Amino acid sequence: MDVTDYPDDLVQTQAAWNATYDALAAPRPRDTTALRRRLLLLSVRLWWHPDWETVPSVPAARSELRQTTRARRAVRAA
Repeated sequence: MDVTDYPDDLVQTQAAWNATYDALAAPRPRDTTALRRRLLLLSVRLWWHPDWETVPSVPAARSELRQTTRARRAVRAA
């Protein structure tokens, strides 16, 4: 499955999750409570997204979404 097969909102939510996680993992993050709450909210949205009902192997698809979203971010940063 290619990232283009995922709905835009799912890809955007995963990208937001990655950015929030990175902000929380940074040295001396500011407003950790807000970051943790946002991470939890985004995690729930990712976990319960309706697109997962149409995928034959949900764990593999979730892993691919995470990896592909990080790779796209790395390409944009370069």
